[in-house]
Amino acid sequence: MAIRIKARSGESVEQMLRRFKKLCEKEGLTKDVKRKAHYEKPSERKRRDARRFEPRPVRVGSDRQGGSASKRPAKGPRGPRSGGGGF
Repeated sequence: MAIRIKARSGESVEQMLRRFKKLCEKEGLTKDVKRKAHYEKPSERKRRDARRFEPRPVRVGSDRQGGSASKRPAKGPRGPRSGGGGF
């Protein structure tokens, strides 16, 4: 998994470094290094993998043409004059 960068004509060191970093991101090296920076117990790894592969809930009724995403009424739960903010 060697990443090699050849200097292009007229390319500065900063541009080469930027290309190198982008290739490392694409290969997943930076994620791998961060993941291996600290020990992770096997049970934590299994939990993380299970969370990653569980199906995500499907949002129903989300219109992207404006308006509020929430379907709750504008008033509070007890009307406009509920008084106080206690729970």
